[in-house]
Amino acid sequence: MITIETAGLDDLPELIQLLGILFSEEAEFKPDAAKQEAALRLILSDPARGRVCVARDGARVVAMASLLFTVSTAEGGRAALFEDLIVRPQYRGRGIGAKLLEHVIGEARTAGVLRITLLTEAQNERAQALYRKLGFKKSAMQPMRLHLREEK
Repeated sequence: MITIETAGLDDLPELIQLLGILFSEEAEFKPDAAKQEAALRLILSDPARGRVCVARDGARVVAMASLLFTVSTAEGGRAALFEDLIVRPQYRGRGIGAKLLEHVIGEARTAGVLRITLLTEAQNERAQALYRKLGFKKSAMQPMRLHLREEK
């Protein structure tokens, strides 16, 4: 039976492993366990910063998603970034990603979030279909990035 809950520091090894899978599948990113651990520790150690939600099959973490809080002047209050939705390959196609995303949306509502923003790879139609199914709409805003630390 799959259960969904908020992750804790004890989940770090499995979360890092899941992010390794995700960043191996995305063109713009690459896995770096030390970076993923540092970022996850920041999120997990401060509930005001955000939360990581997980789907478990028994004790095993089989999926994860991150919700990071910010403030939107356009919305006049709390907003969030939705990141890192990943389901272990052998668990895909069972609706776990949708259930996890629904849980995260509920967590955002409870936290008083007025808008959730996410980024997805342009060619990842499967993910985009899931997001549309749960109410997300394409934005006229164009994502852009500036890395302030040079990669070695």
